[in-house]
Amino acid sequence: MPKIEIYTKSYCPYCKAAKQTLNSMGLSYREIEVSTSQALFDEMVNRSQRKTVPQIFVGDVHVGGYDDLVIAIKNGQFKKALAH
Repeated sequence: MPKIEIYTKSYCPYCKAAKQTLNSMGLSYREIEVSTSQALFDEMVNRSQRKTVPQIFVGDVHVGGYDDLVIAIKNGQFKKALAH
């Protein structure tokens, strides 16, 4: 199973919701806190082409933010990404 990475900010409610969703699915992930590191924030923007959090990746596949995660779970794309 590919590694799940989630770029977050500690005060972000959508980040918390995304982490709760992944936790409820029994999935482990690497959380990358970007609120205190410009370098990590820049890395996130480079990878995702977005400046908002959360940004979720499954391996090299960019899932997107929280709303994108929910849609990907509902339409089966998230499960497909996990299978690769």
